[in-house]
Amino acid sequence: MPIGTLDSSALLREYLNDAREAVLWKCEGLDDAQARTPMSSTGTHVMGLLLHLAVTEAGYFIACLGRKIQDPVLRSIIDSEDEQADFLPPPGMSLDDAISLYKETIAAADGVLDELELDSPAVVPWWNKHRHTTVQRLLVHMIAESHRHAGHLDIVREQLDGFIGLRPSAPNLPELTPGQWEQQRLKLKSLADSV
Repeated sequence: MPIGTLDSSALLREYLNDAREAVLWKCEGLDDAQARTPMSSTGTHVMGLLLHLAVTEAGYFIACLGRKIQDPVLRSIIDSEDEQADFLPPPGMSLDDAISLYKETIAAADGVLDELELDSPAVVPWWNKHRHTTVQRLLVHMIAESHRHAGHLDIVREQLDGFIGLRPSAPNLPELTPGQWEQQRLKLKSLADSV
């Protein structure tokens, strides 16, 4: 169905699913060590972002909609005293485990969303503004959240092994050779150095 004919709910779900697809694609082909390698001064890494998104989906689309989060891993992270627990995969967790957790959380979240309308009420206890809200606002928030972290995954993954692109169905990049990309980078570096 062309995007112009989608109702608002379907449109929002499509944008959320695009972000989910991008997130999962950025995890493909990595081993556990790569997925756990911190790539920024704050420790940003693939598995941490993936786990955070699983926890966030469960929080907004399950707990904030009056359902109980069933998964014990998610429960233990949410109940943790550590404010960064959702970015810190447990030591025994593999990338495959994290991917499975994310996919299972998406399925559970989608199950809840399928039962509700955009104007269905939601309560987000950790929000000061808009604490009493709707499914529509939660969807908009998770679209922004998921695309933001998909962007982080773009950069982290490129730093890890040079893998680039938006998502498998729409890479959204010109087909340049590694040499052409290096020429592009050097051109940009030269411009920055001349400022």
